[in-house]
Amino acid sequence: MFEMNMRTEPVSGRLVIDLAAIQTNYRFLCSIAAPAPVAAVVKADAYGLGAVAVSKALCAIGCQDFFVAHLNEAVAIVPHLPSAARVYVLNGLMPGEEGQCADLGVIPVLNGVEQVENWARLARSQGGMLPAVLQVDSGMSRLGLSLAEASAIAHNKPLRDMLDLKWLISHLACADERDSEQNLHQLATFRDACALFPETPGCFANSGGIFLGADFRGAMVRSGIALYGGAPTSGGPNPMTPVVSLTVPVVQTRRVSTGAKVGYGGAFQADRPMVLATIAAGYADGLPRSLGDFGAAWLGAIRLPIVGRVSMDTMTIDISHLDPGTVGLGTQVELIGHNSPIDAVAEAAGTISYEILTRLGRRFRRVLIEAVSPPPSANSQSEEELRL
Repeated sequence: MFEMNMRTEPVSGRLVIDLAAIQTNYRFLCSIAAPAPVAAVVKADAYGLGAVAVSKALCAIGCQDFFVAHLNEAVAIVPHLPSAARVYVLNGLMPGEEGQCADLGVIPVLNGVEQVENWARLARSQGGMLPAVLQVDSGMSRLGLSLAEASAIAHNKPLRDMLDLKWLISHLACADERDSEQNLHQLATFRDACALFPETPGCFANSGGIFLGADFRGAMVRSGIALYGGAPTSGGPNPMTPVVSLTVPVVQTRRVSTGAKVGYGGAFQADRPMVLATIAAGYADGLPRSLGDFGAAWLGAIRLPIVGRVSMDTMTIDISHLDPGTVGLGTQVELIGHNSPIDAVAEAAGTISYEILTRLGRRFRRVLIEAVSPPPSANSQSEEELRL
């Protein structure tokens, strides 16, 4: 293990990030998506887990394509990646960012006519084509060109000649719902868009889309939540390997009488004599207030329900059913881990695993389980170039 947090002062909890598990998930996704390569979505600091460390771990096993949301996220990871790696900016570029993007060798995802025109203008000023990705809106109404706009660009030869189009992409809105009719509607729209650019490969599937079948995968897939251990589809077992665990210490234990009110607003009232423990994590650490009275901590296989409202820095758990002396000052309890997977925590909070991961705070000591590098390959130069 490697301690990311080199501070010597105490911290409020221990967040373990298993880079080897991320590699395992990547290999599993590659086995399903083959022959399409798997790109890694490392936006939002790799869903809060550390974009540099995650990207390097994935590069070590052959991943070459990385998607971020903003140009500043690309700036943060490019110096740590080999020259063979390709970084794409999903939100495209704000006016004035085009030059920095080109100088960095980063590829923008162009989502609107203005972004296309700005990028083409820079290419023209530099005397040649610049690499780009075009996104079309296939039915999510979030980002991307309409079919009419995409058609206009496809037939505008002076503009088109300035774009070295690497991919045509879109994004599925309901990929985690296997039976959603919207998936088929979006697939049909995306195929219409691909017909406008017959020489440009398509990249359609996200984590859930990988499991919808070959029709959705295209020439490359983009995986986000599945890499980090989240369930890619709903309504069934999660095939991914868990990546994170979180333990926090007990700050205090106390006995309360029947009728005692617990936490802000007195929202919880003891219906019997109880033994409670206050633990050192709260909504300032990214744990939703909505976990109050629904979520739990765990001691081994024993569930310890959260009672009352989650506070900024603490929450209270019921330890009445434990033997006296089992829990005391400094005892570590699990909030995310074997007994409490990330999707279960999200369900208890009424949210999704993406939100739980991206909100986990910096007060936790972050511990990396180091990635495993493959043995040298005698006949693969590209693999050697990618190994860090």
